[in-house]
Amino acid sequence: MPPTQILPTLSPNNGSQLLEEVYQGRQTYEFKRGITIPLHSQELWVVCRGILQLRTFDSEGNEAILGLAYPEMPFGLPFTQIDPYEVIALSDVVLMRITQIELERSSVLAQGILSQLNRRLQQAEDLLALVHLHPVSARCRELLLLLSKEIGEQTPEGIRIKVRLTHQQIADLAGVTRVTATRVLGELRKEGWLSIDRTRHLVVHSSRF
Repeated sequence: MPPTQILPTLSPNNGSQLLEEVYQGRQTYEFKRGITIPLHSQELWVVCRGILQLRTFDSEGNEAILGLAYPEMPFGLPFTQIDPYEVIALSDVVLMRITQIELERSSVLAQGILSQLNRRLQQAEDLLALVHLHPVSARCRELLLLLSKEIGEQTPEGIRIKVRLTHQQIADLAGVTRVTATRVLGELRKEGWLSIDRTRHLVVHSSRF
């Protein structure tokens, strides 16, 4: 895990200027797509660039996705009681490491982390609400709208979700089977509500944006 650079001021996300000031000049670390992030009980990470997946496994080894982390969001073992708990990079990422001691000694740093934990909480509630939607086509549609809002970028064709998600990942996030996710995605493509670009990223064409 070699250090990569000294972080310049982070670009604002949701107007969070506090984090810009707190994090300016701190060292960052790069991880490639697909890498599992090392976690330690007394340390947390803050996402500077890229998107990560938070996950756990049941006793039979089946994966359950707990959520996503994207720029300015913190994650780490101090924030969870789930075991096992694993974080994998869905894209190339740049992360900043903060020790629990640093957090306890700086009220400003703690305030910045708390403000971004609120975003994690909102995302968790959104995902929890999704799994109760019926029919499942509405559930998948609302999930894609949520992803478009959180990790989408505007293009001439529509809102492009910035990471390539497998049908299994979409199924896990929506609380449906992979077969169901594949069927619903196919229906949404036939409707013209969804497309896949040449880099295999999903593009949403909803009128709700």
